[in-house]
Amino acid sequence: MSEKALSISPAQTRQRERFDRKSVAIAEKMLRRVNELTHRPEALTPFLEILRRVFVDREDASRPHGTPTVGTYCVMVPPEIIYAQGAMPVKLCGGSYTAFSIGDDTAPRDACPLVKAVMGFEEIDAMPVYQNCSLMAVPVTCDCKKKLAGYLSQRRPTAILHVPANRDRDEDMERFVEELYAFSGQLANITSKELSYENLSAAYRMMADAQYQLSRFIDLRRKNPLLIRGTFAMAVMNAMSYTYAPDWTKQLAALNDELEALARKKEMAVRENQPRILLTGSPVIFPNFKLPLLIEEMGGLLAADETCMGERGLYDPPAVADHTLDGMMRALSNRATRPCTCPTFADNKRRVYRIRQLIQDYKIQGVVYHVLRGCLVYDYEYAVLEEEMGKIGVPIIRVETDYNEEDVEQLRIRTEAFLELIKYGGGQAK
Repeated sequence: MSEKALSISPAQTRQRERFDRKSVAIAEKMLRRVNELTHRPEALTPFLEILRRVFVDREDASRPHGTPTVGTYCVMVPPEIIYAQGAMPVKLCGGSYTAFSIGDDTAPRDACPLVKAVMGFEEIDAMPVYQNCSLMAVPVTCDCKKKLAGYLSQRRPTAILHVPANRDRDEDMERFVEELYAFSGQLANITSKELSYENLSAAYRMMADAQYQLSRFIDLRRKNPLLIRGTFAMAVMNAMSYTYAPDWTKQLAALNDELEALARKKEMAVRENQPRILLTGSPVIFPNFKLPLLIEEMGGLLAADETCMGERGLYDPPAVADHTLDGMMRALSNRATRPCTCPTFADNKRRVYRIRQLIQDYKIQGVVYHVLRGCLVYDYEYAVLEEEMGKIGVPIIRVETDYNEEDVEQLRIRTEAFLELIKYGGGQAK
């Protein structure tokens, strides 16, 4: 327990108790709803147990004994560097309504829920996976993340990585390589282990095993009929945030084996006369699973997602041209930025191309564009994507929400209407 937790006032103790009761209840409810979906694979259980362990049982991330953890706030932090220097990355972008409510007292009214939730977790000092991190790594991808980095740096060791707005300029990319070297130096202060060609190569191999299993998983998700629900797939990717990479790789291999067995038997997860939906936009972070659950509970198939808590952070292995330490660092810099579809970049044609590719690969019939209230970078791009979807005749709906559960019924009505539109009419949804 931290010194802060030992010195809290009675009022803070009561606040923490309320936080524990409410946040545990919400996490349990979300896990129950996930478990109630039909055709749940047996091999999904370890991933759900990880989420239960962190959000219900209040335990730390699953990691080897004595391994320090580094909290990351974006997929642009290469996990290979962290593993190479003897630590384990944990993704700490918050999805908790209870933490969001506490952070609402600290952050400005119009700040995004994700940042408010992170601030809430920091204020309440009740989640081991947050409090036990030895270092925080915050890439500056928007104004809210910039202020979050400053907020965290006043409270604990924090590495701030400045992401280039233009990834096609060599001089900008050169600066991001320098940011990764500076981050490595801060890691060395925490772990007492310097970055080397040998340990970075070993970390490359570790993550390559995970990427191989993810590539198998992506291929299986593309099967028609559908083999696994999208909500289950999102649970798999969220669980990776708190799991030692080799353990997650082993768990995903078992899930892939089960799905391949279903494919051989020509069994499908759900009826294929339901609309196939792509979820994109702001990240969907457990326990805020209300939108994917609503899509599938109301009769849609969440066939694919294009979010930074989905497959985006791992599906592109680094391409190493120069097999030296510096060559591998540059490959990680390129992998973290050049193919990334995050709207933080000034020119984001890659994102439109990626979404059109997903629509073709997964036979998508409708797009749900998720906007966390206050997430301006994603909200700004909706008009671009709406125009592109109009060109190819794919219905799209913009859903703005936060972590509050008070809008669930409104979302349910809009989701049901959108699915009915796809079934019987087609066209654009507002």
